[in-house]
Amino acid sequence: MPRPLPPSDSLPYALYTAAQVRALDQAAIASGMPGGALMARAGAAAYQRLRARWPEARRITLLCGAGNNGGDGYVLARLARADGLDVTLLQLGDVSQLGADAQGMLEAWLGMGGRLEAFQELPRRSDVIVDALLGIGLERPVAGEWARAVEAVNAQRAPVLAIDIPTGLHADTGRVLGTAIRAAATLSFIGLKQGLFTGAGPACCGDVYFDGLGVPAVIYASEILAARRLDWAKVSDQVEPRRRDAHKGDFGHVLVVGGAPGFSGAARLAGEGALRAGAGLVSVATHPAHAAHLNTGRPELMVRGIADPRELSPLLERASAVAMGPGLGREPWGVGLIERVLAAGKPLVMDADALNWLAGARLRRDDWVLTPHPGEAARLLGCTAAEIQADRFSALRRLQDLYGGTIVLKGAGTLVLGPSQRPPGVCSQGNPGMASGGSGDVLTGMMAALLGRGLDPEQAAEAAVCLHAAAGDRAAAEGEQGLLATDLIAAIRPTLNAAVTRP
Repeated sequence: MPRPLPPSDSLPYALYTAAQVRALDQAAIASGMPGGALMARAGAAAYQRLRARWPEARRITLLCGAGNNGGDGYVLARLARADGLDVTLLQLGDVSQLGADAQGMLEAWLGMGGRLEAFQELPRRSDVIVDALLGIGLERPVAGEWARAVEAVNAQRAPVLAIDIPTGLHADTGRVLGTAIRAAATLSFIGLKQGLFTGAGPACCGDVYFDGLGVPAVIYASEILAARRLDWAKVSDQVEPRRRDAHKGDFGHVLVVGGAPGFSGAARLAGEGALRAGAGLVSVATHPAHAAHLNTGRPELMVRGIADPRELSPLLERASAVAMGPGLGREPWGVGLIERVLAAGKPLVMDADALNWLAGARLRRDDWVLTPHPGEAARLLGCTAAEIQADRFSALRRLQDLYGGTIVLKGAGTLVLGPSQRPPGVCSQGNPGMASGGSGDVLTGMMAALLGRGLDPEQAAEAAVCLHAAAGDRAAAEGEQGLLATDLIAAIRPTLNAAVTRP
């Protein structure tokens, strides 16, 4: 018998577009799996997830649309009622437009005495609300009674389980189409959609679960991945353990260039990030105004005040990799340092003000790593941050086409794309506590450390992004509110060593 992909709380790493998932669904049906059977499995899987996540729930409210998502909801409603739960099923859309499979599930619900009520308002009390309204085919903004239903769900306190995808979230881009349900959990079927993990996806989806519905693994060979989910467990093997006879020279010498007057903290955070990510040596080239005290409390940083860009030459000669930009500023002092670093041809991470300079220079290199947040990406592409966030995957590809090298588009669901033929990577770790000043500077230093340790730019970017996110999650164990970049730095070492052990 064909081997199915097992249902698991361990998410697959393969990510697909909505069109690809529809093609997989149709291929499964063509292989002999009836559409009604897939719908029944989806509804049953959703009900099992609901009971596992909220075992004390007794009052279930379902919002069903007039498509296959609604069909999944009818199955869930029937199973819940059979278990003695109090089920309220609210319908949006014309049920006369239901496909044959969904119509059959509706008739089964009605046949057991279930009721179908047109949506007017939500019940006063629900223990769980199930979103079975709109699926992955949504391409236009949610409006009218559909928008009113979404806003009603978001205004109440009961947790929401979204079936396949939260209503209003674009499956390919992770943008909100008008308005979107914010779920506590989302159960995705057959293939994980790439939009669940970036942009507004993480905020709308909550915890993501997956069920392959018994689709044979051979079916998936027909589709090339649209993207790859990345996490620290997946990429940690790129960082090799230290040998017994290792010395500091084996782990690279990182040069951090930055820290204009008033911004010395950014350079220090990058330097400390590099140290904690395993760099053997870290030098910081900074403005003479604060060079004397920048390493106070962190004497392992070798700090050099640079008044003239030519003074960088001996530091560049010794460097294995360069982190360029943290706190650099836009004055002539910083511009001169950028030009000197670029001429050296060293493995390079460009961040912050170095990217702002690059937006005007429009250079291209194959061996650097660029790490823009949405605002910096907008300047690099000559558009708005809103346009970047509307389609982060498209923005990522445009950046890589224009500037070359490896691009790291930061934000919720950080994206990574290098010059290889691999699909873009999407980091599925991290948390909102990391949205604080200095977190990006730490990442820049970590990335340079891994470059200096011998990883290629794409590998270094993926490993640093995931280690940074995993460390952020470890730091957030004490709460996301008030999490500082220095808290993140403290979490890098235990996170790294838990995964990278000496044989």
